[in-house]
Amino acid sequence: MFNITDNIEAGSRNLLIMAGPCMAESRDICFETAEFIKNLTENLNLNYIFKASFDKANRSSSTTFRGHGIDKGLEILKAVKENFDVPIVTDIHSAGQAEAVAEVADVIQIPAFLCRQTDLLISAGKTGKTVNIKKGQFMAPEDMKGAVEKVYSTGNKKVMLTERGTTFGYHNLVVDMRSLVIMRNIGVPVIFDATHSVQLPGGQGTSSGGQREFVGPLSSAAAAVGIDGLFLEVHPNPDAALSDGPNSLNFKMAEKTIKKVKRIYELE
Repeated sequence: MFNITDNIEAGSRNLLIMAGPCMAESRDICFETAEFIKNLTENLNLNYIFKASFDKANRSSSTTFRGHGIDKGLEILKAVKENFDVPIVTDIHSAGQAEAVAEVADVIQIPAFLCRQTDLLISAGKTGKTVNIKKGQFMAPEDMKGAVEKVYSTGNKKVMLTERGTTFGYHNLVVDMRSLVIMRNIGVPVIFDATHSVQLPGGQGTSSGGQREFVGPLSSAAAAVGIDGLFLEVHPNPDAALSDGPNSLNFKMAEKTIKKVKRIYELE
């Protein structure tokens, strides 16, 4: 266990919720989502970190909106942090972004496609912030030990791993629940990314599809196996979201999922 912030300990008995829109598409949407999830998690006595990306660098098409960029994106995230007094997690896509992002984010996230990139992992580790590494869709869970050790080499031992499904092509992802156990045995807290796990990569041709109806069942299964946190993409109106709408949850679905996962989590 280690402290993510003064008030949040990774791997504690208090479930960690990492939730927010896929992309920091606007200040209003980020504020509305942060307010809802913060109130919900406070009422449920759960730890909360707001998540949103300032850039989606791996979109299916070059013509789709990928975000406002690092300057405006971090400005929105900083406003969320200051207005709602919540920690922030966001991705970096190049080593040169780490220091600027660390000025705002409490957790630096390594995207799944980039989880083997040594320079990226080391730059994140050197910030001293908690580093959340998403398991590559192409990676065996036991092989994530190498990614963890790259961050450890900087002297930073604050690392978490996130499961988000494995791809076999054909626009689908499959979650092997054994991976949660395997990655926990590496000795780090493990997060389950329930909404990206039901994504259908490239399933709509120029964008990804998704099956949000399976977020609840997979989240419940993961909680029963054993996780330290739950990662959810939540949006006031998922069907109008500019990124990952088909696999995002609306507020009602998010509340139902989080409450059920909490009940299962507390049975451990």
